[in-house]
Amino acid sequence: MVYDPGALNASLAAAVGSDGDLMAELRAAFIESALRQSDLMGRSRCDANWHVAASRLHSLAASFGAVNLQALAQDALDGAPGDPSVLRRIDAAIDDFAVR
Repeated sequence: MVYDPGALNASLAAAVGSDGDLMAELRAAFIESALRQSDLMGRSRCDANWHVAASRLHSLAASFGAVNLQALAQDALDGAPGDPSVLRRIDAAIDDFAVR
């Protein structure tokens, strides 16, 4: 699956205009929050913890217009809790946001 970090950039630009510093700060906050939820998913030891973290990631992605990450979070919610495959895809998507 190809991820579109450009959607995040477009959402941030729509929210803050041409303020590059604020855009960078919001982008960093998004990535930090996404990484935190992914980490919590990876460390979850019960279905409820997995679902809480996946739901938070889903909401975060929706708030920032990161549609592909939102879809992956939905896959995590719909699938088996603890699925390492979906977690790897989530981590890859977050990494794509971090390098761009």
